[in-house]
This record gives sequence, C-alpha cells and structure tokens, in this order.
Amino acid sequence: MSTRHQLITTPLTEDLLRGALDLERTEHGLLPHRLPARARAQNTDGQLAMAEAQPAGVRLVLRTRATVVELDTLPTKRVYVGAPARPDGVYDLLVDGRPAGSATVAGGNILTIDMSTGSAEVLPGPVGTLRFDGLSEGMKDLEIWLPHNETTELVALRTDAPVEPVPDRGRPVWLHHGSSISHGSDAASPTTTWPALAAAHGGVELINLGFGGSALLDPFTARALRDTPADLISVKLGINLVNADVMRLRAFTPAVHGFLDTIREGHPTTPLLVVSPLLCPIHEDTPGPSAPDLGALSEGKLSFRATGDPAETAAGKLTLSVIRAELARIVEQRAAEDPHLFHLDGRELYGEADSAELPLPDALHPDAATHRRIGERFAELAFRAGGPLADAAG
Repeated sequence: MSTRHQLITTPLTEDLLRGALDLERTEHGLLPHRLPARARAQNTDGQLAMAEAQPAGVRLVLRTRATVVELDTLPTKRVYVGAPARPDGVYDLLVDGRPAGSATVAGGNILTIDMSTGSAEVLPGPVGTLRFDGLSEGMKDLEIWLPHNETTELVALRTDAPVEPVPDRGRPVWLHHGSSISHGSDAASPTTTWPALAAAHGGVELINLGFGGSALLDPFTARALRDTPADLISVKLGINLVNADVMRLRAFTPAVHGFLDTIREGHPTTPLLVVSPLLCPIHEDTPGPSAPDLGALSEGKLSFRATGDPAETAAGKLTLSVIRAELARIVEQRAAEDPHLFHLDGRELYGEADSAELPLPDALHPDAATHRRIGERFAELAFRAGGPLADAAG
C-alpha cells in the first residue's frame, strides 16, 4: 500500500508560516509574498515583482510527532540565456532548531530570462513533491525553509501524524531590508543566507525583506517596514542604487531621510541599524549602471561589469564610496536626535582583505563561504553585548 494513502492532509494556513508579509491564494495553492498587496499594487517593476515573491526567510513551522512530511509545491525556476544552468532551489529542514536535511523539488514552471534584451518568458510546468522521512517519533518542532531564490507556490501538506502551529517562542523579531546579497544570492541554501545565519547566531526571528536588484528606497517598501511589527530593524542600502543608476546624490540624500522617517513613523524607538554597502571593487569608484559581461556570457559564465565613468561623480553620480560617506553623515546627523539609530560600515562585514581571500565570483555577489563569514560578522557586530541590536536581541 502506498504510504501516501496513510498520510493526513493539513490545510496550509497563515499560522503555519513565518517570514511572509502576505499570502496570496492562487489557482494552485498559496503563494507567500514579502511585500503586502498595497505595495505590490504600486510596483511596476518586473524585477521587484519576481524578487518579493521569492520566499527568502519564509518557512513552514509545525509542531508534530510525524515521522514523514510531504509538501507539494509549484516552483518557478529561472534560466538565463547563455549562462550556466542554475541548480534547483533548496528546501532546508530544521528539527528543534537543528539542521536535519535538505532536498529539492522537480518540475515546476520555467522562467527564461535574456539579460541581453531584458525579455522573459514563462513555460508552465507540473507540481512537484518534497518529502522528508525517517524523522524521530516524539513531539518536535519542524521548520521547512523554502528556497530563497525560487518562487514557490504551496499546494498541499501531508504528514503521518497531526500537526499544530508552534506557539510564539518569545524571540525578538528582526526585520531586515537589503539587496540581492541580503536576499541570499549565491548562498547554498535558505538557512545559509547571511541574514538567516546571523539570525540563528543572534537568537532572533527573521523577517527578510532583501529584494534582489530592488533595494531602491521605494516609499512602498519603507511603508512595509513601518507597518511590520519588529523588535529590531536593519536596512542595508546602496548597491542597487548604483547598479540601476536610478538617482544622483541630490536625490539620494532626501530619499534616505524620507525612507528612515517613514520607518520611524511606525517604530519611533526601535533599534534601527543603517548598513552601508559591502566592498564591491567594480563599483567602489565607478558609477553604474551594472551590466552583464557579454564576453563572460559567451564563455558560459555569468559576470557583471560597471559601465559608468568615474569622472561623472563630480556631477552627482553615485558610487559606493560616495554612498558610504553620505550614509555615515546622515546617520550621524540624525542620531543627535535619535539615540536608537546606528550605523555600520559594510566593509566591516566584507572588506579589502576578504575580497583578496574570497573574491566575488560574478563581481557582484558572494559565494556560500562568504555568506557564512558575513552572517557571523553581522551577529558579532550587531547582536553581541554592546552591539546596536543587542538590547532588543536580549
């Protein structure tokens, strides 16, 4: 007899999920979103629409005696024309907070992206099944972390014993916003993105609003941060503004003030840490936009290059050096009236020595080992005793 016939189907509901700000009912099931519907309605950018629907930091959290868990999902896998094939998204299982396995789901939709033209096409595909078995029989808390870089519709949950929501553990909630590195680009799995690692070290509950290519000081993102309950907040700003070349210094300064003002409307005294960009050699003193390196693509490698002219910084074009200096100045100015506002130079997380030892493989994104280093350093600098987020982290 098939094991599946002995399994219990449990409806997928909001109380079984953490890390999402909104859940959309689709024709297939439940699609987690990391921006609320009102923000999505104000967005017209396909990159952000894709990024916020990729469930970085989103996890299914269950209390159960089950020894078998099956989850049907409909993933959307990305293919970049001319680039090496991307691995399937990884699902990580934690049992009582400890790693207990990883798996992938076959099938799913295929999103083909041509970076040379900006075109994208979706080929529909079938639902697949994730299965973890051989689990201990006692009562335990299970967390299934969804792939951080693969849109994932949740279709059905089956177990061989009843499940219930896990009560609030009383951990502080850490709300983080950033770019593709915060999203988890090129990390090995969802629990090994640097924010997930930092959260585990700090003993906090993560809500990850890192959006690949899309940390652009959007007002609707600021409002999402404002309206999301949190005990501590960090915002990592800068690199995408250079990547996309969306504003000059004249616009950047008031936009940062406005972004922080909006967050403070909902969190007037919450510890708030502003993190400037990690070291990124191609953009330290060269403005954007960033562009795919077509020469590398022709050789089957994905890499990026800076296309701006360093001389244009005199006219206000942004580089990482310019942004770091201005963020430090803004935080110093505001901190005179906001004792709960802090600044961290991103080069303390990944700087010159790190770049020499662990260079960015595609010139923009860290590899798995570098994510681990950044996560450990953030936890040490932010959550340790005396750190800017230490009091809230307890």
